[in-house]
Amino acid sequence: MKFLPLGFLGLFITVQQTLAQSAPNYTYVEAGGAAASTDRTPFWLHANQFGIVPKEGPFGTARAGIYRDYRLPSDSAGRLYPKRLRLDWGYGLSVVSNIASKSSLLLPDVYAKARVGIFEARAGRWRQVIGLADSTLGVGPYSWSGNALPIPRIEVSIPTFTPIGFTRGLLAVQGAYAHGWFDNQGGIKNFYLHQKALYLRLGKESWPVRFYGGLNHQAQWGGRSDINNPLFVKSGRLPSTFRDYIDVVLGTSLPARATVDTTRLPTIDSNNRIGNHLGSADVGVEIQNAGFSVMLYRQFLFDDGSLFYGNNITDGLTGVRFRNRKPVNQGFQLRQLVLEVLDTRSQGGPEFTFVDKTRGQDEYFNNYQYIDGWAYLGRTLGTPFITPQTDSRAGLPRMVAGPNDLRRFTNNNRVLVFHAGLAGTVLRDYTFQLKCSVSDNRGRYIAPFPYHTWQVSSYARFGIPLNASQGLWAHLTVASDNGLLYRNSTGFYFSIRKEWLNGDNTRLIERQRNW
Repeated sequence: MKFLPLGFLGLFITVQQTLAQSAPNYTYVEAGGAAASTDRTPFWLHANQFGIVPKEGPFGTARAGIYRDYRLPSDSAGRLYPKRLRLDWGYGLSVVSNIASKSSLLLPDVYAKARVGIFEARAGRWRQVIGLADSTLGVGPYSWSGNALPIPRIEVSIPTFTPIGFTRGLLAVQGAYAHGWFDNQGGIKNFYLHQKALYLRLGKESWPVRFYGGLNHQAQWGGRSDINNPLFVKSGRLPSTFRDYIDVVLGTSLPARATVDTTRLPTIDSNNRIGNHLGSADVGVEIQNAGFSVMLYRQFLFDDGSLFYGNNITDGLTGVRFRNRKPVNQGFQLRQLVLEVLDTRSQGGPEFTFVDKTRGQDEYFNNYQYIDGWAYLGRTLGTPFITPQTDSRAGLPRMVAGPNDLRRFTNNNRVLVFHAGLAGTVLRDYTFQLKCSVSDNRGRYIAPFPYHTWQVSSYARFGIPLNASQGLWAHLTVASDNGLLYRNSTGFYFSIRKEWLNGDNTRLIERQRNW
């Protein structure tokens, strides 16, 4: 097992050389290691890393990937045009080998995709975030942040904002519709993901002010279970017919239906909706000129009817992102700054009823039926600040699953987070990223933490060009946790990475500057 990282690094170098003369490919290999003052990996070393970084250390890692993106058309002289080909295809494959107390071999990317006009079809698993929020320096979008290993999915999408023809470019649309499969571990097995998103942009690409709005909808549904409780599961199955799928897609309220098959549907479904639904409604505005851009965004959260009734309107992610659009120079430059506030404390209030508009106690990322929560392989699919209870310090209130409350994922979904992140360059090719998050963790309504369980998590990452023009870089990351939620820990990650991008050295350097 110790020789596995070197083995597949060599394999990927061979593959890269074999494909060097084919259509555009991006390829990388990386080797690194991490250690900390305790056996716990600090929060910002593993959070929002698509599940590839172990939570316990020390560990060594080797990573490699190869990708074929869509081609740009060219003329007989080899000059490229900015418009993509109407018909094209691509793929991605990445492998991560972690050598630790619990070694693992992971495939965060393994997919094929095809493009027909503005539409794309994709199958496999791939790294992705969903929502109007910064995904590089921020805390990540609320419902799909890139914190867990990607779920296997099939998807049809309009992947980039595309002008709607009859509006003459004034209105652009981006969206996706997907079906996915969860793993077979935990209390519910063989269940599904339904996912869709639709976002609109008002204003042309060149306009100085543009407005954004849209929403994403996520749902867990179907599956089997050994739980014997007709409130949540009947005859070992959760609703999974095609009619049930349509109800999941539409978010149908079953009590509004004239007749409901109570012999087949568990009580919790027949009194509400089939499946576990959540997501966010997002708005944003972007201001830009030749020198900079500023984007303000807000994500409003939904997990049941609280947002519809306006009961949890104070919950959400609010942020501002500044980007420097000027060319990189030889001095010190701030390239990006992000400031965010995440608040999930309201949840519509401490009381929940079906009979009126109270609809509180939303219990974000917990669910009576999907008892392992809004998670995949034990990691939160949404914001990493709603933490698995296994991450928190011993002594904080934990959930104990019982016959009438089977939820067991998070003991901390009422949080207030203040976050800042910035990135820049020094001497053109030396890069840095800094992040700091201060959180007030309240636990749950029915099992609150001691008042003001504060936590500070910080992160600093430095990129050192060993041979920038040839895509060879070293990266050093230092992170620490201090507070009452996690065990205090300070750690580092060091790696060396080699990249190939069709011999385009300028794009390689630019990619590293924007890492």
